[in-house]
Amino acid sequence: MQKTILITGCSTGIGYRAAHMLQERGWRVMASCRKQADVERLIGEGLDCVQLDYQDSQSIHRAFEKTLEWSDGKLDALFNNGAYGLPGAIEDLPVDALRRQFETNFFGWHELTRLVIPVMRQQEQGRIVQCSSVLGLVAMDYRGAYNATKFALEGYTDTLRLELHGTGIQVSLIEPGPIATEFSKTAVKMFFEEIGEEAKTKSPFAKSYERRLSMLSKGGTTKFKLQPDAVVEKLIHAIEADKAKPRYFVTFPTKLMAVLRRVLSTKGLDAFLRLAAKSEE
Repeated sequence: MQKTILITGCSTGIGYRAAHMLQERGWRVMASCRKQADVERLIGEGLDCVQLDYQDSQSIHRAFEKTLEWSDGKLDALFNNGAYGLPGAIEDLPVDALRRQFETNFFGWHELTRLVIPVMRQQEQGRIVQCSSVLGLVAMDYRGAYNATKFALEGYTDTLRLELHGTGIQVSLIEPGPIATEFSKTAVKMFFEEIGEEAKTKSPFAKSYERRLSMLSKGGTTKFKLQPDAVVEKLIHAIEADKAKPRYFVTFPTKLMAVLRRVLSTKGLDAFLRLAAKSEE
């Protein structure tokens, strides 16, 4: 029987490639996008697609209900993937901006996941896969809002995996690291929307912003960057293998950070991360 999956954040990047690659593998894919224009574009490409905005609770429920109608009440896998990064120092971060970051990167995921779990419980099987980040393993400066959401996601998903043991529902985290997507360019847009133009001149971090925004505008660091397909390969194992892994590390930086956070002291790791940040500029 053809298996079904709901994937969020499919307008570009990892979600886009996941939707197409899994459909090619024989999965019945329900893709979702935040903007209706992107929904129409993906439908035109031959995908089933629904509008879902993690910041809109009604949108999440509508998308879930449409997915169940489309799948005859059955759902084999959920890939929570849609997210964005908000660059900027914590000192410059408005509270409402942090709330919006959490709504999209964490609370919306929780709301959708809670809807999916009862369906998978009834089936006595299912896969829940969360797209985390190397920044869910270690923190880096000027990424505080995004760090916070991914650290929260790591703890949330580890807890979920423990609580769902024995239900037939397997839970996994994918840790991408640098991937060639529109993520960096979107981050620049979010900086000006949430932190503001004035920060480039009036913030204590103005000089750092100038360098970092320039780098992000060019697509971010190119070191060790992989294509989205590398993430999808891990997703395929997480949803198709008899026993999914709790974590999948994708890029070299992610694999390295997973080791360093265990072997280095906090001071040692801080020093390494500061050095790594300077090498990006």
